Amino acid sequence: MEIAQPRDLERYLSLAKRRHGELCRQKRIFNARNRIIGGDTDAWDAQVRDQKIKEATEKARHETFAAEMRQNDKITCILEGRERRDRKSLCKAINDFQQTFQKPETRREFDLSDPLALRKDLPARQSDDDIRNTVSGMQKFMGEDLNFYERKKFQEEQNREWSSQQQRERESARAHQRCAEDLYFKTRLQFDETAKHLQSLESATRKAVCAAVKEFNRNQATESVERKTREKKQEQEDDLAEISNLLRGDLLSENPQQAASSFGPHRVVPDRWKGMTREQLEQIRLVQKQQIQEKLRLREEEWQRDRDWDRQRVQRARSTLLVERQQKRQQRDLRRALDCANLSLAKEQCSRCLFPGGSIAGPLLLGAPEEQ
Repeated sequence: MEIAQPRDLERYLSLAKRRHGELCRQKRIFNARNRIIGGDTDAWDAQVRDQKIKEATEKARHETFAAEMRQNDKITCILEGRERRDRKSLCKAINDFQQTFQKPETRREFDLSDPLALRKDLPARQSDDDIRNTVSGMQKFMGEDLNFYERKKFQEEQNREWSSQQQRERESARAHQRCAEDLYFKTRLQFDETAKHLQSLESATRKAVCAAVKEFNRNQATESVERKTREKKQEQEDDLAEISNLLRGDLLSENPQQAASSFGPHRVVPDRWKGMTREQLEQIRLVQKQQIQEKLRLREEEWQRDRDWDRQRVQRARSTLLVERQQKRQQRDLRRALDCANLSLAKEQCSRCLFPGGSIAGPLLLGAPEEQ
């Protein structure tokens, strides 16, 4: 084992200090929760503030919810107490109503359980006419006839009343029969008199009717003969009138006026038109002649106009040809004059070139003017 020297201790302390510093540095760098190196502290502070604000807001919201819950609990307690009081008062009111208006003796089946039913019950028999005296009750037996005297007295009075009523009815029937017989005899006599009167009236009426029928038949026969005569005469007149109308009418006479239309004089009815009249035909022929003459006149004018145009065109062509010939003649004369002038100039130039001391120059030629 080596002995630790002071130098070694210092080295060890420096290494431990360095190692501790390295560990602290690593914690500061690699611990994401506590690291501040290389981070945005302002953003972290803002996040911390936002987190605190969020926590405060959440806490305030929870406190608000808690206050609302406490308020709701109080309201619920108040409503439950009110409901208990209302239920209690309702039960009390129901009990009071039942005790006041729904007593046991007012029930339909109370007579089955009534303790005082025997005291309230009627005796077995009150009288002979009691409706409860049935056969099974053995309170009344057949053959006793307890109302014999009253029944006998009532029957005697009833028989007496029936006898008097029958007598009155018999007397009334006899009186009605006598009245009916008297009325029958009177009516029979009246009917006989009426029948005699009607028979006499019928015979008189029959005679009058027979006479009227004979007169009517005679008049009808006379009227029939006269009517047939008139009808025959009227038929003959109608036939003659029809024949006359056919002979003189527009159909056979072919009257052109019947085809005249109501829309104007220039229109006709096709099913009544019999053709054009002689005046219309003459008018049409006259118009056709006028149209032919007008057409010939127009054709003559057109021919004369074409002839004038042809003559003018020939004259213009002739004048143009004469002008061209005149121009060619002038150009030819001018060309000849220029040729003569050029020839004289050429000769003069040649003569100058032959003599010494003369200037040597090229021939000077006059050109012909350009043709226009």
